[in-house]
Amino acid sequence: MALLHRPQSEAVRPVSRETPTPWPGLVLAAGGALVAWCVHQLVPGIPMLTASVVLGIAVAHIPGVRTVVRGPARPGLSLAGRRLMRIGIVLLGLGLGLDQVLRLGWATVAMVSAVVAATFFGTVWLGRRLGLPGDQPLLIATGYSICGASAIGAVSEVSGSDEEDVAASVALVTLCGTLAIAVLPLLQGPLGLSDLSFGRWVGASVHDVGQVVATAQTAGPAALGEAVLVKLMRVALLAPLVAAVAFSMRARRRGVRTSSGKRPAPVPLFVAGFLAAAALRATGLLPHVALDWAHTAQEALLAAALFGLGSAVHLPTLARTGGRAALLGLGAWVVVAGVSYAGVLVTT
Repeated sequence: MALLHRPQSEAVRPVSRETPTPWPGLVLAAGGALVAWCVHQLVPGIPMLTASVVLGIAVAHIPGVRTVVRGPARPGLSLAGRRLMRIGIVLLGLGLGLDQVLRLGWATVAMVSAVVAATFFGTVWLGRRLGLPGDQPLLIATGYSICGASAIGAVSEVSGSDEEDVAASVALVTLCGTLAIAVLPLLQGPLGLSDLSFGRWVGASVHDVGQVVATAQTAGPAALGEAVLVKLMRVALLAPLVAAVAFSMRARRRGVRTSSGKRPAPVPLFVAGFLAAAALRATGLLPHVALDWAHTAQEALLAAALFGLGSAVHLPTLARTGGRAALLGLGAWVVVAGVSYAGVLVTT
């Protein structure tokens, strides 16, 4: 019986599988952050991080460019959305003046904690009732209750959320936070808020730090200073919230190991870095020039990360849940604004 032999020239050769390079995507993310910075310089009312998300969404839908975004640039853009986000969150801790926050008093601490808890749990509950897919209720709740896109990025790191869920949540929270810049100043008079009380209300209810600054500055420097301090207190709650989500995920996936064979850490490394950075800032050892450079680096890293996240948004997919997501955004907005308004009236 004759045996069939494959000629040597036709022998099976090992398939070469090269790891996709992240550099095209990282360069694109850096370029997007640079353009966002230019937009902010030209129109200061548009926060740099907001511009980054919008630009990321735009390039993902421009014919010709979207082919690059979804193809060779995708690995680097995804890397920017994860790794650069973590580093930016660590640097965010250097902007957290714990000593200044504590000067606001325990009544304000209790008020801010109540606002965060009511917004977080109320938004998660409403999102589940509306049937939003994936981790969107969790992520939107985090963004509304803490600090917008940065908080969403932090929680998504420990929840292992789908990239599209992260991008859709960032887009919604960014949109609502941007609308607050125009809407909240119009309500100061009708609600009978002094400049100081208005600043506290803005700090307790608006999502992103840049949006807080843009909104509060309309009532003057006293309102702006109060808003930033209250906002920093909300940012301080980012670490315990992320740790709680990580603990919840760990309990839910008990016994599940990572691909490296190790159990996931109960507290992510970047959360520990955030707390360490905040503690270092509280010592007063860092000169102002170092803090200024750290703030610039934080803005640049978060802008590049949010550009990467924005580029993952697929508008047709987002439109399919757009009505429910918009309803959740409106409901969460009512909760955070209402609870924080009541808290401000009680504590001032």
